[in-house]
Amino acid sequence: MTDAQETAADSSLRTTGGAPPDDGGSSVTGAPAGAPNPEPTPLLEPREGIPPVIADEESLARVIAAFAAGSGPVAVDAERASGYRYGQRAYLVQLRRQGAGTALIDPVACPDLSGLGEALSGTEWVLHAATQDLPCLREIGMVPTQLFDTELAGRLAGFPRVGLGAMVESVLGFVLEKGHSAVDWSTRPLPEPWLRYAALDVELLVDLRDALEKELDRQGKLEWARQEFDAIASAPPAEPRKDPWRRTSGMHKVRRRRQLGVVRELWETRDRIAQRRDVSPGKVLSDAAIVEAALALPANVPALAALNGFGHRMGRRQLEQWQAAVDRAKALSESQLPQPGQPVTGPPPPRAWADKDPAAAARLSAARAGVSALAERLNMPQENLITPDTVRRVCWEPPTVVDAESVGAALAGYGARPWQVEQVTPLLVAALSA
Repeated sequence: MTDAQETAADSSLRTTGGAPPDDGGSSVTGAPAGAPNPEPTPLLEPREGIPPVIADEESLARVIAAFAAGSGPVAVDAERASGYRYGQRAYLVQLRRQGAGTALIDPVACPDLSGLGEALSGTEWVLHAATQDLPCLREIGMVPTQLFDTELAGRLAGFPRVGLGAMVESVLGFVLEKGHSAVDWSTRPLPEPWLRYAALDVELLVDLRDALEKELDRQGKLEWARQEFDAIASAPPAEPRKDPWRRTSGMHKVRRRRQLGVVRELWETRDRIAQRRDVSPGKVLSDAAIVEAALALPANVPALAALNGFGHRMGRRQLEQWQAAVDRAKALSESQLPQPGQPVTGPPPPRAWADKDPAAAARLSAARAGVSALAERLNMPQENLITPDTVRRVCWEPPTVVDAESVGAALAGYGARPWQVEQVTPLLVAALSA
């Protein structure tokens, strides 16, 4: 009996509806063709109750042993404190595996989980939106060798809504309570309702994985999904962003180099303060305030205090540190000021193609139409069929000889998986040859 079936059998865990649909139908929900889906069942409690939070090495050792002795895939999730703390570190790690139950681990008290990661080496990890959680899991020593991403599986299978709650409801027939997704997970001790929410996030993740695997297989997309999962698992850590200050919201308003220098100086000052205080940069100074100061170039503290975002709640000392940053930028020589825009390594923006290279613009238009039609036929988002950047690069600089072999090699060179090369190459050959 699966977790979902056992949970459904426990009437104390639901208030309405019945068990998840059986597996006798024509889709992942199992409902016979033309039959209405049963009323979804609210999932109120983890099946074994809320487990204690693991916050010491002795308890962690027991969890590692239990999960090493478990069987089948392991559901993994992590909670961060985005919007509250600096960076994207994990503040709670949740796991569930057959034979081991559910574990909630405090990575602040137990910052090195490499022993757990090693115990699960070779085991398939089931995550929802894996690329969001893998960086913070890697920081604490947890790196999967193989994984199954239920969000990506939902995209490939053509589900219109792929959030965890929507997927669990549409596939398994349960309603997850999602009220605590954006709370401050750095809070200690964590309130019981938050822990309940966290435990329920992994309660049915392996069941969701199993149902989606069947659906992908039914659609002939299972091998495609496996290639995508392997690509995620084998991808190296992302390189640090170059000039991250350029991503300040509202930057499109800032055009003069001196103003750009103010944005950079304020952003870097804010980042140092936020890192030192371990708070979200937006809680130190908003992006809107940075842009406002850059546009105004205030001459002194009173002028700065009059700007939006530097209001009456900001103390004199704080205002002085921001004005000092503005003054530093104003004192830079022309050669020290940042250049407008960022160095472009790829093709120019598509809107400029018609003027720069009309033939390339025609190729891109034909390629986009072909990708759109194929994605619709395969019932998946276009960006999962092939990334728009890859299409642009191939259309801007096509192979000297356009044929299936050269176009396929170009796609592979830009990171396309074999299934994507197979699907997209014919339409790109046609677009590049037109």
